[in-house]
Amino acid sequence: MFRRFGILAVLPVVITVSACSPAAQHEAACVGGTLTGATIGGAIGNRFGGGTGQSIMTAAGALVGGVTAANSMNCVRPS
Repeated sequence: MFRRFGILAVLPVVITVSACSPAAQHEAACVGGTLTGATIGGAIGNRFGGGTGQSIMTAAGALVGGVTAANSMNCVRPS
């Protein structure tokens, strides 16, 4: 039952992104990839430290995960 609702929830996003230009699709992929990298990095960082140190490690993990994902997907524009 939940699987059906999950597919219905994702379907409008897939249709919207597929109708966009290639540049817009890349931008959407960059946002999604960066957020996913930050989430995974934060989860890994949360496993270390205790108290305030754990919060710092979570934030550091999220930062490193987001930056790494953005760099690996060529989302960082040269200045």
